[in-house]
Formats: sequence, C-alpha cells, structure tokens
Amino acid sequence: MTPGVAALVLLAALLHAAWNAIAKAIPHRLASATLIALVFLVAGIAGAAVYGLPDRAAWPFIVASALLPSLYLLMLTASYKYGDFSPVYPLARGLAVLLVALVSVAFLGEHLSPLQLTGVLVVGGSLLALALTGGDRHRKATLFAVATGVCIAAYSVADGTGVRESGSPFAYIAWLFLIHGAITPVICWIVAKDRRMYVSALFRHWKLGILGGVLSMLAYGIVVWAQNLAPLALVSALRESSVLLAGVIGFLVFGERFSRVRMAWTTAAVAGIVVLQLG
Repeated sequence: MTPGVAALVLLAALLHAAWNAIAKAIPHRLASATLIALVFLVAGIAGAAVYGLPDRAAWPFIVASALLPSLYLLMLTASYKYGDFSPVYPLARGLAVLLVALVSVAFLGEHLSPLQLTGVLVVGGSLLALALTGGDRHRKATLFAVATGVCIAAYSVADGTGVRESGSPFAYIAWLFLIHGAITPVICWIVAKDRRMYVSALFRHWKLGILGGVLSMLAYGIVVWAQNLAPLALVSALRESSVLLAGVIGFLVFGERFSRVRMAWTTAAVAGIVVLQLG
C-alpha cells in the first residue's frame, strides 16, 4: 500500500468515526439510517449519470454489497439503542478486521507477509479487547454489534472483489450508492412501528442526518476505491483506526469512560497499524 493510499484510508477512518458518533447522537435510529441513506441515493444518481455503467461481472457484487450495508445500518443503529458507543463500535470493527483477513487470505488468494499478518491480528485483537473494556455491556447490544461486524466483513469482501471486476471504480461506487440509498429508506419505512414518529424524526434531525450521510459517503467511497489498489485485509485493518478516535469521541461527547486499560489497548492498536505499514 502506497503512502498516499494509506493516508486517504486514514482520512476515511476519521470520517467514519465522526459519522458513527452522529448516528449515536440521533435518538431515532431508523430516521438516522434513512437520512444517511438518502445522501447516498443523491450522490449515486449524480455519479451514475457521470460515470455510466460498470462491467457486467461487477453487478452481482454491487447488488450484494448494496443490500448488506442496508442491513449493516439497521444492525448498527440497533446496537447503539442498547449499548454505549465505546464498546459497540470497536467490537463490530475489530471482528470485521479478523473476518476480512481470514476470507481474503483463505479464499481469495491474497498474500500477506508475516509482518503484515501480525499487524492485522494485533489491530483486530486490540479492537476486540477495547470492546470488552468500554462502557456498560448489554446482551442485545453485543449481539447486534457482532451481527454488524459480520455485515461489515461481508460487504468489504464483496466490494473488494466487485470493484476489481467493474472496469471503473467510480461507476461501481456510484451504482452501489444508488441502490443502497434506494433500498434502506424502504426497509426503514417497513420496519418502523410508529411511522408518524419516524417521519417527525426525519424532519427534526435532517441537518444532522445529512451531515452524517456526507461523512459516511466519503468514508465508504474512499475505502472502496482503495480496495481496488491494495489487499483487502490491509485496507480493512488500516480503516479501523477509526476505533481509536471512537474512544475519544465517546469520552468527550457522550461522557463514556476511557480508562488506562483502554488507553493501553489503543496504543497496541496503533502499534499494529505501524507494523502494517512497515510490512
């Protein structure tokens, strides 16, 4: 991975931590997911008009990856309903790092040097440890966070494979955004128990939701672009440096604990990222 690509993935990590904090700050979870998805929809329509269609081989991956982030958004917002930001976020992201590494090496034929593999394992393991030391844990929050991690790993692998088959990374990203942005609001409308409250929350939180959507769109787009250029496991592990920022956000914004033990595991994760780059 070149320094330029690594820098952009780190920027995506910062954006990712920020939009997750916004998702936590919006009390109505379905409204939060819908507003974020609508930004994807608008960007996808504009991008599709500019970049056209990707190659035919990419379409199964686009459809799969468009459906999976919709499920991911629902699982993530449900996690935040039952649990604190600090344990939920690292659990989902850390599990995803390890799953992506396993699948990409075992089934996609990607090669990691011993140093790179060590870095991936250190980052993933440190993030899982952070999850065990952060905030109050609720059984439902843990289950939804694990489901979120599985979704992240699944769409990461789908994106990494599909974008390489697309012939045009930007066309792939545009159609992925368009389909994902169209599906998620429909799902949210269907599962909303109180639709009047749901619609009211959309109008009440639209500014914050759109900001979260813009940050999420940029973070996701950068990562998919990077997956076209670098091994999936390395991109995934580097992206999850966002968890280090999540602890700070949880402490400063939501008043969650940031103990010495969490600081130690955060330092370990940073060390893993350094090892990745050295590898």
